[in-house]
Formats: sequence, C-alpha cells, structure tokens
Amino acid sequence: MSKEKKYRKKKKLGSYPFVSVIFSMSLALFVLGLFALLLSATNSLTGIIRNNVEMQVYLNGNLSDTEIARLNKSLAEKEFTLRTENNTSVVFIPKEEAAKEFIDKTGEDFMQFLGENPLKDAFTIKIAPEYHSNEQMLAIKNNLEKTGGIFEVVYVENMIQSINENITKISLVLLAVAAILLIVIIILINNTIKLALFSQRFLIRSMQLVGATNSFIRSPFLYRSAAHGIIAGLIASGGLYGLYFYASQEIDGIAQLEQDNILYIIFGALVIVGITIAIFGTFRAIQKYLAMSLEELY
Repeated sequence: MSKEKKYRKKKKLGSYPFVSVIFSMSLALFVLGLFALLLSATNSLTGIIRNNVEMQVYLNGNLSDTEIARLNKSLAEKEFTLRTENNTSVVFIPKEEAAKEFIDKTGEDFMQFLGENPLKDAFTIKIAPEYHSNEQMLAIKNNLEKTGGIFEVVYVENMIQSINENITKISLVLLAVAAILLIVIIILINNTIKLALFSQRFLIRSMQLVGATNSFIRSPFLYRSAAHGIIAGLIASGGLYGLYFYASQEIDGIAQLEQDNILYIIFGALVIVGITIAIFGTFRAIQKYLAMSLEELY
C-alpha cells in the first residue's frame, strides 16, 4: 500500500461525518415537526367542532317582527352564546326558508298535500365551548324554554357527550405519542452524535496531552454541534413548509387548520430543539471521552 493511500485512509478514519449527522438530525426533526403540525391541525379541528355546537330554538307562530328582533338581541347577549367577530352565532331561519331547504333535500313538497307550512320560525345558537357539559346544556335548554315566545329548544344530547369523550381520548393519545416520539428522537440524535464523535476520540486525547483544558477542548465541538442543530432545524422546517404548501394545494381545508403564526412557532421550535439536543448530546459524549483512559479509547 502506498503512502498516499495510507494517508487517505487515516484521514477518512478521523474525519467527522458532517453529512450523515445533519441528515439524521434533519430527518428526526422533520418527523417531530410533522407530528407537531398534526397536533396543531387536530387542535384547530377540535376548536372548529366545539365552535359549531348548536341549539335550535323554535318560536311560537304568532310572533311579530319586533318580537323576533327582540328575541334575536336577547339570545345574542346571553353569556352562553359564542362570541364571534362577525356576530354570526345567532341565525334566524324563517319557516319558509326551512321548508324550501327540506324540499330541496328530500324532493318531497309536503305543503302540496298539507295545504300549509307546519314548520316554525327558528333560531340556531352556537354555544360557547365552556358550556358544553351535559348539565350546562340541559340548564340552557330549560332556561330558554321558560322565555316568552319560545316554543321548544332542541339539541343533540348524544352528540355533545360523544364530542366531549372523543376529544378527551384523542388528546390523551396524542400527548402520549408526542412524549414517546420526543424521547425516541432525543435518543436517536444523541446516538448519532456519539457515533460521529467516536472518530474524534484520539483528537480529544491529543489535545489533552498538549495541556488543553476540558472547557477549551469542548468549545469547538459544542459550537459545531450548535451549527449542526441550526442547519438541521432549517432543513426540517423547509421540508415541512414544502409538504404543507403541497398539501394545502391538493387538499381542501388544510389551510384553514393551520395558521401562519403556529407554523413559524413550530419552525422556530425545531431549530431550538435541534440546537439543544445537539449540544446536550455532544457535551455528554465529550465528557465520556475526556474521562477515558488510553486503553479504553482503543
């Protein structure tokens, strides 16, 4: 074997695998960010579901326009009514509109053989999420039915209970998966850094032999690991943004589930997590090699 080949072999053995480290960190952070996006979308979807829980308030048939307007204002001011920017939590549905919608959906014109419209004018009220328990919903129903001009109040009781139970279960499962995923990613990045620094163990010992302090030896490795964390976080964020942009173009409704400020928070968090885990893993690995004897290094 020539001297040139020996030199190349030694250089390769002691080189730091930048590409593999950054690739592994980027992939791990991408998976973590993808799950964070899923959590964010789930939270947004949960909010949409909760903000669309409604009650139907059916009115007596002899109310004047003034009385209906007064009821509309009264319902909008109730503490259990959802507050929205465009004040659409209380919607009045005339019986004529309800009849037309029913005929359009079923294709049957019941007014032809009944001779009149048996439906009633109604309001739909969106209920604020903090009033979604079964006890509170029942109390709202009983309270409204005592109000003058209101004939009946209807809501789907089983649906409210099902929503509350399912949201609780989904939240617990997602939190458990998030915790497990974070632990796995920390271990993965930590092991990747350990393997990468294995090729640097003799360099560390050489620096010790010439009298370098432990902090002096650690500094360049920690700075380099921080830079790797930043690069990996940016690569993962770029990949997530590309995936999100593609999904929002191909799937209707995706853009409504994710807000720009949440996306930027997730991207920033990925960079911070990348830096933190990289520095922590590097510090632990360096400390291990600093404490090893020469025989242990071999």
